Amino acid sequence: MSLETLDVTKLGAYLESEIDGFEGLENAEKFSGGQSNPTYLLKAESGNYVLRSKPPGLLLKSAHAVDREFRVIQALAETDVPVAHALHLCEDETVSGSMFYVMSYEEGRIFWDPALPELEKEERLSYHRELIRTLAAIHTVDIDAAGLGDYGRPGNYFERQISRWTKQYQSSETSTIKNMNALMDWLPTNLPEDDGEVSLIHGDYRFDNIIFDKREARALAVLDWELSTLGHPLSDLAYYCMCLRLPAEGDVKGLAGKDRLALGVPEEQAVVQQYCESRNIPEIVNWPFYLAFSFFRMASILQGVYKRGIDGNASNEKALQLGKLVAPLAGSAVELIL
Repeated sequence: MSLETLDVTKLGAYLESEIDGFEGLENAEKFSGGQSNPTYLLKAESGNYVLRSKPPGLLLKSAHAVDREFRVIQALAETDVPVAHALHLCEDETVSGSMFYVMSYEEGRIFWDPALPELEKEERLSYHRELIRTLAAIHTVDIDAAGLGDYGRPGNYFERQISRWTKQYQSSETSTIKNMNALMDWLPTNLPEDDGEVSLIHGDYRFDNIIFDKREARALAVLDWELSTLGHPLSDLAYYCMCLRLPAEGDVKGLAGKDRLALGVPEEQAVVQQYCESRNIPEIVNWPFYLAFSFFRMASILQGVYKRGIDGNASNEKALQLGKLVAPLAGSAVELIL
């Protein structure tokens, strides 16, 4: 069965037997956004739902772990972090062709551009502040109370992540990129001293992974927990601030070159200050390292997306275009540190 065209009859019968109140699946429509796990809007007589599935084909080890996504949103249901309701995890690949889970459909709005062109100037700051407030909430979750104490390995987070993404980049490498090689040499030899801080981290925190209320600056659900784990919270903050440094045009939009004062959105310094105040932590040292790591990690991820596009396994036709971003991302990281 193709993941592009789910068997609605078979899937509907299965979900009716597994999810209380689920009835009459009418349609499964694939969302156009996203590069990793195929995601579908399920329209049923009982309402709308969302299905997230592993993609087809040969996958990198530990990638596309939809079972981990399901676990974390289920665990966060009783915390201050807004998430959709986790309804069912299907590990039986004979049902649809791959492992998948179903969650509630949250009616709201998603912003694909951090410049927030859909909003008036005086509205924008409150949405940016809500985004950072929500990030701080993720990082203050009591992981043991939430049942996530074993969700990742504590300690030496950046050392392990650099090793992981180096290996995954090399396994997806399609051409030699000098700056990626430079980063793979520099990052492991310039690690900040491990401060022992461990929290739940999202791993891909940005505007288009949050559903906001339709009328106000209130987060309804944080989406796409595929890369979540236990790790150092500054990796999430740096990742978000890295996105603010990206070009304003292209498939992954940032705020580089934008007049933020005229837009009414905060500068990076204000973002970092709000975050530190929200978590009551001191000024961050070694900030360029965290930013450079984020650029490297994103470049490695996009290289994997590009390789899947070449192999015909990507969930979005833009996968091949995203491969063009790998070298510029590596270049931006090198400018920060070398």
